[in-house]
Amino acid sequence: MDDVTLARFTELAVDFGANVQPGQIVALNGSPGKETLVRALAERAYARGAKFVDLAYFDPWVKRARILHAPDDSLEYVPPWYGERMIALGQERAAVISLSGPVAPGLLEDLDPVRAGRDRLPAVRESGEVINRRELNWTIVPGPTVAWARLVHPDLDDDAALARLEEQLVHVLRLDERDPVGVWKERADTLCAVADRLSERGFDALHYEGPGTDLTIGLLPGCRWMAARFETADGIPHMPNLPTEEVFTSPDPERADGHVTSTKPLVLIDGTVVRDLRVTFAGGRVTQLDASTAQETMRTIVARDEGAARLGEVALVDREGRIGALDTVFYDTLLDENAASHLALGRGFPFLAPDASGERINESDIHIDFMIGSLELDVTGLTRDGDRVPVLIDGTWRI
Repeated sequence: MDDVTLARFTELAVDFGANVQPGQIVALNGSPGKETLVRALAERAYARGAKFVDLAYFDPWVKRARILHAPDDSLEYVPPWYGERMIALGQERAAVISLSGPVAPGLLEDLDPVRAGRDRLPAVRESGEVINRRELNWTIVPGPTVAWARLVHPDLDDDAALARLEEQLVHVLRLDERDPVGVWKERADTLCAVADRLSERGFDALHYEGPGTDLTIGLLPGCRWMAARFETADGIPHMPNLPTEEVFTSPDPERADGHVTSTKPLVLIDGTVVRDLRVTFAGGRVTQLDASTAQETMRTIVARDEGAARLGEVALVDREGRIGALDTVFYDTLLDENAASHLALGRGFPFLAPDASGERINESDIHIDFMIGSLELDVTGLTRDGDRVPVLIDGTWRI
């Protein structure tokens, strides 16, 4: 990025996305190859009044060494201070900014997929717990690298691929607008209005139907739909994902029946690429999972705990967002999940449920989104009286 674009990027992420407050600790999560962005974000956070920027890097090459050589009975071990750090950040009411985007795609493809699936770092359970308590104002933004650009645009040389990827990211982040924050506020207003309408309808279930997909997912009574804007328990508004184009809720983990086929590759947090994912559910639980790549890794992940084989999120994305219109597979969940409707295996969001009903929302160590949406996917709401109400048809809201 040039200096002007970089300044606009850091302002959007720090001031608007995370909404860093004077005197806050800011946890900044990066990876090798993203140093320029990390340093610029840190500088902006301090200029905003941060008390301290706590930097954490995740290096997938170190993870590769662990999967290759570590004792088999140690692969699920996570040092307790990893979780304690997240709990402490929550107690401090910190802000968190994370950079997404692969830095070493395919790095683990030649390793034992079961061993790779057992090591879930850099994900830690406590992150979800702190987020569900709404203790952090946080955001995730894309951080382009040459390796990522080469994956997305393999027909271009490195410089051209990186320039093309950065151009696309500037567009989907609305940084090409005169007032990016103002445009984002308008988009958020639209998405939140859709979420409110879905909440008001109180559907009993959603039916998904499209190529390779015929799936009915039950919804929990009174569970809210949300979009775009979050607010901490202390009242700090923030945008958890930039870009964001989704409306979402947590479903009934005991009611999902049928089969669903992914429409985009899934890239796990360690860079593993899962292609052609097909999942069958019965009684809310995964009964069959197949994929053309990383199949055994995914099967290992969904066997991790009781909730890993059940759904924690359903999210709908319309055709008006900027990401889907680019018709590009970004191999990054932040972008690809906001290009198409998606589901998530694992942990749900208790804060969406009223009072004690949050106890019915799925609980797990994992939360893994996979994309199922396309213009050929129809989503219909099912009422408790048995009526069918069109919700998202041909990528257009009908509710």
